[in-house]
Amino acid sequence: MVECCCASTRRAGTRRGVLEQDQEECTTSRLRNASKSRELKDRVGAQRSIREAFEWAYDGRPMRRSLWPTVGDEFQAIFFSLGDALLTTSLVRLALPEGVDCRFGLGRGETVDVDEWAPGTIQDGSAWWNAREAIEETHRREHGTEPYLRSWFVSNKEGESGTAALVKGFLLLRDASISSMRPRDRRLTAGTLLGYSQTELARQEGVTQSAVSQSLRRSGGAALLAAHQELRKGQLR
Repeated sequence: MVECCCASTRRAGTRRGVLEQDQEECTTSRLRNASKSRELKDRVGAQRSIREAFEWAYDGRPMRRSLWPTVGDEFQAIFFSLGDALLTTSLVRLALPEGVDCRFGLGRGETVDVDEWAPGTIQDGSAWWNAREAIEETHRREHGTEPYLRSWFVSNKEGESGTAALVKGFLLLRDASISSMRPRDRRLTAGTLLGYSQTELARQEGVTQSAVSQSLRRSGGAALLAAHQELRKGQLR
């Protein structure tokens, strides 16, 4: 499986131990190749397509830290807000080629660098633990009664149960919609999320503007765009 942790962060204070360490309050996400990665003929190519999809999805948008590999097939990234993480993970699923899909575990908590002298950044904290719990819950649900599901959210932040429920509901509907889309539907939906007009998308696909409009309504792409617009209005952090 390929995993990716994504986090939205803001300063939360310090923790004292042998050394004083900076903590960040975060929303994290673990991404995992939802197909059986060991059975893929080109595992390297699949991982490359995931990295390219992330680069394309957050091109031009600020990130706390861009995608980086960790152990095995795992990747991590850090966002400034939960809204950014939701939009980027939507775009990544829409951009991936046929035969490659991902699971995302989103988690709110804290991150802390545990060894500033290590060759690469080593992080710990509840944000990553919650992300792990979320990816495991995604896997359990996907192999249970919700086979279309690819994402979940876990938060240990006090007073955030309402936000957590909202995000989980959004993820259930988002993933059901994207999982049922055909390749062209995904391309058109991604284009609308990035701000392209239906006329521009029609030109790219070699179809009429009316065909684009019908595709977006039929596939749920128009509804997904509206949902993200409402989340943006609420300034989801």
